[in-house]
Formats: sequence, structure tokens, C-alpha cells
Amino acid sequence: MKDYLPLRVGKRFSSYQLHKRVLWITLIALILTVAVAIISLGMGEMKIPPLDVVKVLLGIGSEQHVLIVEQFRMPRIIIAILVGAALASAGAIMQGVIRNPLASPDILGVSGGASVGAVGFLLLFETASIHWLPPIAFLGAMLTTLLLYALAWRQGVTPLRLVMIGVGIKIAAGAIVTLLIMFSPFLLQNKALLWLTGSIYGVSWSDVQMILPWTMLLIATAAILARRVNIQQLGDEIATGVGSRLQLDRFMLLMICAALVGTAVSVGGDISFVALLAPHIAKQLIGPSFGGALPLSALIGSLIVLIADLIARMAFSPLDVPVGVFTSAVGAPFFIYLLYKNRNH
Repeated sequence: MKDYLPLRVGKRFSSYQLHKRVLWITLIALILTVAVAIISLGMGEMKIPPLDVVKVLLGIGSEQHVLIVEQFRMPRIIIAILVGAALASAGAIMQGVIRNPLASPDILGVSGGASVGAVGFLLLFETASIHWLPPIAFLGAMLTTLLLYALAWRQGVTPLRLVMIGVGIKIAAGAIVTLLIMFSPFLLQNKALLWLTGSIYGVSWSDVQMILPWTMLLIATAAILARRVNIQQLGDEIATGVGSRLQLDRFMLLMICAALVGTAVSVGGDISFVALLAPHIAKQLIGPSFGGALPLSALIGSLIVLIADLIARMAFSPLDVPVGVFTSAVGAPFFIYLLYKNRNH
């Protein structure tokens, strides 16, 4: 028991045991995320030393640095953190429910549903306000998850059926998006393709205010349900035998996953492979327990998007390359590696 720290919320409400190794690794991930965020805040056409960035954050920076950091760069950095955390948390939930390291919302069609909604909105309602895009993407992810769950239902839902039907929905969603783009004007095609690639260019404080409460609320809710995910990873029969409301819990977790994906996609576009990479890395570091993997996955997801965004802004300056280009460049080979590693499973 020396390796664990007890944490009790009230005398009877809830209690947890936190593994010291998990705490240390999570703390290191948090420090790395903060460090990369500070470095990224100082990078751009006008470079600001990290110490001066810290002064701005503490409220003692120069007026010029305050303007650049707080108004122009900080919204983008915060959005990168939130989008990465939301996608990674959704991936951790999906892998926990389906019990498959290859599962993620973008591979099983949830992100594709959000893309269909967003691209359809961009192409079919040219004059509509762009502020409608987030709720449309959110709605697309939720409806796709409901469709996935309904099609997979057969006296309950099993992980294998979710995977098979999810892959089919992903292919169908991709075909619908391709058709929408083919029959749209050229200028709108470019706009839709940029969004599909995944980019956080041009975000503002209003975007931060929009997704911050949803991201925090949904991740906190998933953390509360951590024990139910751990039970499901033991198998359907064992989970049912210990009294778990298996189908209800699975449905609730998939809805949280869809909501997180819709929240992230609504401002970041279709950023691929973060939901696959981050949870897998977290589990390799600390093991499969969902209670520890969820916060660590969120931090690793934030770190991945932050680094990808930093490279996207600086590698080909003054061009601003979409973040999704770099996450896909890393994620695609990693996915092939996972396929090869799990070929006999």
C-alpha cells in the first residue's frame, strides 16, 4: 500500500487510491504541457522570450507583449490544449468501452459524422453565420453515435459490433463528404477541405468561452464514471455479474465520447489520430486503469496538438499549415504499427 495515496471525498461519499507513479507521470506531463504552451506563446513573427511570456501571464509584462500574447496568441494556444484534451479523452473512453487499442472516434465514424454536418453546413448554407458551425458539428457527432448504437443493438451492444458498424459508418461519412465537395463551387471546396484537414487558425476568445465549460464538464463526468469503464474492460459477463448496468453505462459513455468529439471538431476541424495516439501512449506509461489513463491522456493529447500547432506555424512560415497535416503524418504510421502489433489478436 506504500505505492498508493488514499483520497477521500467526505466520510462516506467517495474514496480513491492514487498510485504514486501515476501521479508523478501525470505531473511531468502537466509540466511539459505548460512549458510547450509558454514556448509557443513566444513564437511567431515577433519572438518573445519565455521569461517575458511568464511576466505577461503574471500581469507584469510590457504593453506590447501583453497585446501580442493575450489577444493574438493565447486563444489559439488554449484552443489547442482544449481540443487535444477533448479528442484524447474521447479516444480513452472509446478504447475503454470497446476494449480495443485500435478504437478511436475518427476510426469508428464519430468524427466523420461531425464532418458531414460541418461540411454540409459550409457548402449548403453559404450565407449562414459561421457561429452555427459548432452546434452543427456537435449535432452531427451525436446523431452518428446514436445511429452507431442503434445499428449495433441486438439484445444489447457488443464491442465487436460497434467496431464493425463504426468502420462502415466512417466509410459512408467519407463518401458523403466527398459528394458534397464535388458538387459545390470551387471557393467553397477550398474552405471545406481546409476544415477537413484540421486547423485552429483564426480562433478567438469567443471560441475559448464556447468550448471551455463543455470540455471541462464532459471530462469531469467521464472521470466520475471511471470505475464503470474499468469494470467493462473485464468483459461483459463479469461486468454484468458484479451488478454493472452494462448497456446503460455503455450508452452514457458513448454519448460523452460523441459530445467531446463534437466539441473539439466544432472549432478545430477534423484533426486525426490524436484520439488514437494519446490514450495508447498513456496506457503504455501507466497501465490500463481508466481513472489514471483519462487525465494523462488529456494532457498528452493537449501536448500533441500544441507541438503540432507550433510546427505548423513555424516550419513553413509565413504559411500556416493545418495542424491535422502533422498529426496525420505521425498518426498514420503509428496506426499501421498497431495493426502489425495486434495482427494475431
